[in-house]
Amino acid sequence: MKAAILEAYSSPLIVKEVQDPSLTPDGVIVKIEASGVCRSDWHIWAGHLPVNELPLILGHEIAGVVEEVGKDIKNFKKGDRVIIPFSQSDGVCPYCQAGHHNVCDTRTVVGADFNGGFASHIHIPRADLNLIALPDSISFLEASAMGCRFVTAFHGVMTQGRVRAGDWVSVYGSGGVGLSAIQIASTAGANVIAVDIGDDKLEMAKKFGAVHIVNSKRDNPVEAIKEITKGGSHVSIDALGITDTCVNSILSLTKKGRHVQIGASSNENFGATPIPINLVTVNEIEIVGSAGMPNPDYRTLLRMVETGRLNPGALVTSEISLEDINKTFEEMNAYAGSGMTVITKF
Repeated sequence: MKAAILEAYSSPLIVKEVQDPSLTPDGVIVKIEASGVCRSDWHIWAGHLPVNELPLILGHEIAGVVEEVGKDIKNFKKGDRVIIPFSQSDGVCPYCQAGHHNVCDTRTVVGADFNGGFASHIHIPRADLNLIALPDSISFLEASAMGCRFVTAFHGVMTQGRVRAGDWVSVYGSGGVGLSAIQIASTAGANVIAVDIGDDKLEMAKKFGAVHIVNSKRDNPVEAIKEITKGGSHVSIDALGITDTCVNSILSLTKKGRHVQIGASSNENFGATPIPINLVTVNEIEIVGSAGMPNPDYRTLLRMVETGRLNPGALVTSEISLEDINKTFEEMNAYAGSGMTVITKF
């Protein structure tokens, strides 16, 4: 099969023919139809999120068709359309048993702990637990668009952020995660303020439901949000992960507000970031993380996409071939581009 291989951090991926994946009794092999290029892939490529072993096939926003099934598989058959959760779980640890598959004790991540979706095919172990059936009415492109950034935003907005109708929600960063969060929070009835340094990205944010935009290159975002909301946001989301967006997100909150950290940091020591802890204490601000989404929640999300309430496919601004992957990483290196890029030609 053809794949794009990470052989050394911060070096171009090597696109070449490699050995096809082997089938295990509890696994399936999926022919990939669409695979998103996520900033998390870029973080791994850049060495910010080092993996156990190279070479490695990156990519974790994957949708496709089941091509082979292991002898122990009960829930899937050849020809089934599927979406692949990037957080893979064991189903038996206390967190899985409580429905929190995304923080499984033995969690593995597609494209980080084993070969991922920058390839024509992928093997998924423990597939009865770690695959989700994809309704016929949802395209592979749409499914790939919700593969990481959209599901993470959905979990961050709805579960971790507990966003309600009428809330003021500020979203720092209008890339794939940020635009997803804006669309989801707006659909939930919130009043969303988008913050970014690019006017093109802010224009997209308005299309997806932002009622106010703030260019933080020109204006102080904290002051602007305090003025717009007359006191601060109820929920603020850092969808980028740099120190400025994390700190400003916290500073933008009203008393009893909630900061949701979705964006991964490239800082050393697990992304160590200085935060205004005294303000957090005095104003009783909550700080919560959001990593992927539990498998049971896919049912709710897929229904909302099927009925047209959410439209992850609208976030896709570029379809590329596997050979174009390095150009996309170069754009991410410069924080260029907008929306989501998906590989659809393998």
